[in-house]
Amino acid sequence: MSRKDWMEYIVTEEDEGMNVEQIVRQKLNVSGRMMQRLTRSKGIQLNRKQPFLQRQVKPGDQVAIRVVERPLERQPQHDTSREKLPTGAPSPSDRATQQASTLPIELLYEDDHLLIVGKPAGMMVHPIKEEQDGTLVHALADLFAQRGEHVSIHPVHRLDKDTSGAILIAKSSYGHQLADRLLREGGIHREYVAVVSGVLPDDRGTIEAPIGRDMKHPTKRKVTEGGDAAITHYEVIERSSYMTMVRVWLETGRTHQIRVHFEHIGHPLAGDTMYGGVRGLLRRQALHASSLTFHHPLRDEKLHCEAPLPTDLKRLIQAEFE
Repeated sequence: MSRKDWMEYIVTEEDEGMNVEQIVRQKLNVSGRMMQRLTRSKGIQLNRKQPFLQRQVKPGDQVAIRVVERPLERQPQHDTSREKLPTGAPSPSDRATQQASTLPIELLYEDDHLLIVGKPAGMMVHPIKEEQDGTLVHALADLFAQRGEHVSIHPVHRLDKDTSGAILIAKSSYGHQLADRLLREGGIHREYVAVVSGVLPDDRGTIEAPIGRDMKHPTKRKVTEGGDAAITHYEVIERSSYMTMVRVWLETGRTHQIRVHFEHIGHPLAGDTMYGGVRGLLRRQALHASSLTFHHPLRDEKLHCEAPLPTDLKRLIQAEFE
């Protein structure tokens, strides 16, 4: 296995007195669960040898953890019946422009550990049944198999099937652990563009209302007193006589949060028939994950990535606001 599949740390004088396990946990930010997995799979090395975890380290020692777990099992599919939307994307390694074939997804950013993908509306993020195909996870598995790369695919957050836009994917358990922690601590700023029914009276607003399951529907959510706390912020971009285009960002990440909250205040998303929206020019909810912003957990830099509006939402905006 090549060294690019390992994350390495060089012990400093300040680390003197620490043992291998402490270096892995504190300096490489490995969780307890991942520590167990690495220990079982012999994924920890000290100076390229299997160490005793309680062994003390000294300045100059190299502690490494494996960040690529196993070969990709899925083989590439060659489905010419699906519409392909080829888009090259700049990345530190330029791998996003070296695809062997086009895919129904858009690569917006890529490095050794993280990937930001522009998901089209109508595609689920991951399969919910064993025999299911055509998900974002499948498309990415195809991509990495075509490249001959050994990558495990971990969505860091979710988008509804009919919501388009940017989604963050980790390419290793290590990257997933770091990105998931960043998400839980509120370090990932997600913004959306939405078109809602009716004219919002205020230029800016916050919707704070708990969200829980709708017991009358298997997948629907609703505002309910016993639900989980949920906070949605919005800012008006433009108004027409019948609709309002808004920029939306979240403090929490509940299932269907934006859709439920705007229905709650009497302005359901255009096209969102599940939550009271009227189907017109758009055959889905008018919701697009427009950008992701966060401090990269491994590159010590701020990353901002935008996903262009899809054709169907552009068409609605042009018809309603221009």
